[in-house]
Amino acid sequence: MPPVEGARFGDDWWQRGVIYQVYPRSFADSDGDGVGDLAGIIDHLDHLGPDGLGVDAIWLSPIYPSPGLDGGYDVADHDRVDPVFGSEAMFDRLVAEAHRRGIRIVLDLVMNHTSDAHEWFETSRASRDGPHADWYLWRDPASIGDGGQPVPPNNWASFFGGSGWEWEPRRGQLYFHTFMVEQPELNWRHPGVEEAQFRMVRGWLARGVDGFRLDVFNLFLKHPDLPSNPTRAGRGPWDRQVHLYDRDQPDFPALIGRFRAILDEEPGRMSVGELFDGNAETAAGLTSGSHLVFDWALIEASWTAPAIRAAIEEREAAFREGRWPTVVLSNHDRPRHASRLADTVGAGDTDAVARAAAVLLLTVRGTPFLYYGEELGMRDVSIAPEESVDPPTFRFSPGTQWWDRSACRTPMPWAPGPGSGFSNGRPWLRLGPDVEERNVEVQLADPQSVLSTYRRLLALRAATPALQLGSLRLDPDRSGDIVAYTRDVPGQRILVLLNLGRADSDWHLSATEGQSGWRLRFGTARAAAPGSVVANGASLSLGPNEAVVLEAIG
Repeated sequence: MPPVEGARFGDDWWQRGVIYQVYPRSFADSDGDGVGDLAGIIDHLDHLGPDGLGVDAIWLSPIYPSPGLDGGYDVADHDRVDPVFGSEAMFDRLVAEAHRRGIRIVLDLVMNHTSDAHEWFETSRASRDGPHADWYLWRDPASIGDGGQPVPPNNWASFFGGSGWEWEPRRGQLYFHTFMVEQPELNWRHPGVEEAQFRMVRGWLARGVDGFRLDVFNLFLKHPDLPSNPTRAGRGPWDRQVHLYDRDQPDFPALIGRFRAILDEEPGRMSVGELFDGNAETAAGLTSGSHLVFDWALIEASWTAPAIRAAIEEREAAFREGRWPTVVLSNHDRPRHASRLADTVGAGDTDAVARAAAVLLLTVRGTPFLYYGEELGMRDVSIAPEESVDPPTFRFSPGTQWWDRSACRTPMPWAPGPGSGFSNGRPWLRLGPDVEERNVEVQLADPQSVLSTYRRLLALRAATPALQLGSLRLDPDRSGDIVAYTRDVPGQRILVLLNLGRADSDWHLSATEGQSGWRLRFGTARAAAPGSVVANGASLSLGPNEAVVLEAIG
């Protein structure tokens, strides 16, 4: 594996560092076609590197050939780079340039399903014989309905509504799809599927990839007999089932263990699984060493002290006995957190919310995943239906709630002016209405901007062992609007205070034996003076959406 030059952390970077998610279509366009590409990412690596944000890895959303019906998560070839993003040589250059700056590369692997344009499926749907005949979940109909339509073999639903089974007349059978009709599910119980997928994984590792994000990984295995799921009350077809047989199968840990063994052949590699429709306890149960699993406790919490405390408590109770959590406030499937959190409480100053949320993201226990543009406080952008680039939005069945993910996937603004530094052509998706002020160039010049806040916080975290590896103790006081927790390693204690109320609130700094006071390391308010000392027994007054980080003085 090529060396990662100048990386500030060693093989435990996955635990100590920060991972930045790039949605390639929207990060930077180098050739003027309006679509972000790999060369554009290379052009802006210094924004992410040690002289910029100082992140430790980049997670690239899918870069493979795809019809693009689900934002690249309908993969037509797992082994190649889609020419819209660049050449194979350009990908290798990206790995080399990132490594030269001490940045690792994490690829998004979509292994639960493929596009129906994938060669495997094209041959599988054509005949019940052949090398890929059983690589997908095919079944005969249970019966033929009165109108001549095939009746599905079980009641499994699609997440997008309706039955998860689709009739294929060429083969004379139905195939299963959890998501879009054009995303047929792979049959991971066929040894050829596992062999092909693991060969693909080894191929990317040989090119210098440092880790993988696994899309909806707990769906890989289904019950071998495909029985119907139990039913329950719910809003739509998916929610009206207890998903006992189409996910979370008892032999899944053994399968994912075989995958992880490949990565563990060399130190410093990691993976992170996307848990589909599960809780923190389930995520923790699938976490092992450098193989992480996303939980959604914080991303689903409202911006109130009781909700954030409850989310932290849930995570701390689940991720114990050496299991290491992730920290996620937004991603390519969820509303941007500057919009989402402010909307939950009606807060007008979304930048204040964004700065305080940055403190939460980068100081709570776990590996932070930062979605591109959140360092600018980017908001969701209203996209008209005719401009949407998220087809599943309009396929949901009545009664099923979803939103247009185009809103959180808009292009990254780099500078004022036409195209906002993203592209010289017409961007594939409209820019936000505030890009003349909310862009990298303008925010770099403002020491109070959201970007400046992130740069200082990331530097603080990189220099503070307690914020990387420390235990977390949530303050037991549940009565007020301030969320308080300490992070501890031997020789260092950090106290984090976040006022999530709508009014000023005071916090009493209790005396601790052997401690002379607290030094302010970081604050989101203009008046906060890093380095100032606060005595034991004093009180701090925090304004709405103000956050501070203090270090105990021995």
